[in-house]
Amino acid sequence: MDRTLKALSLILSYPTAELQEAMPEIGAILAADPRLKPATRAALQRLTSNLGLGDLFDVQESYVMLFDRSRTLSLNLFEHVHGESRDRGGAMVSLIETYRAAGFEPATTELPDHLPVLLEFLSTRPFAEAQETLADAAHIFDALGTRLVRRESRYDAAFAALSQLANGQVDVDALAGMLAQPDDDPTDLEALDAVWEETEVTFGPDPNAGCPQVRDMLALMDAPAPSLKPAPAPMNRSA
Repeated sequence: MDRTLKALSLILSYPTAELQEAMPEIGAILAADPRLKPATRAALQRLTSNLGLGDLFDVQESYVMLFDRSRTLSLNLFEHVHGESRDRGGAMVSLIETYRAAGFEPATTELPDHLPVLLEFLSTRPFAEAQETLADAAHIFDALGTRLVRRESRYDAAFAALSQLANGQVDVDALAGMLAQPDDDPTDLEALDAVWEETEVTFGPDPNAGCPQVRDMLALMDAPAPSLKPAPAPMNRSA
């Protein structure tokens, strides 16, 4: 298992008392990874310290305000790739098939494109494979990181780490497109209600659904999804 990807998955999960207790160990894992720049490791130490020592209610409230009530900071990746189009439903089905083909069953009620879920899955895969997926989503990580910097949130360190692990070329046009969208104001409840009143996502089969390979589904923010292909055969590697 890639312990750094698992640690980042936990950092980006909803804070609980159990996670707070684990933050010293999580911080130690991240501090020891030479793939991350020293400045990023230091920033992650500040983040894990804040998450571990802060008042649990305050930490949870901050998480909700950032990731649950700000659509432009959503941790559901297909939100940024497909929005609420039918393509998102097909891509979601394909992603579930990818997980199952690798013997991975998420133990969560979150959607399969939720970033902590994806990172937990990638932590079980060979790093070269995981890095390809991270590279294809690098523009999303950079956009979320930039927005978090604007909000003076220490969570930006987690996205800096993901960008460094991706170690790929960012899709500049896709990044610019994401950053061109105005940031949500999580305190403006009326505006948030209006934003979320869109077409319901359909999770059934869709002739325009995405490819079952995770990296292909995350490759381009605005590109039309290709035809649905059969799920890949199970991989003979530990999951």
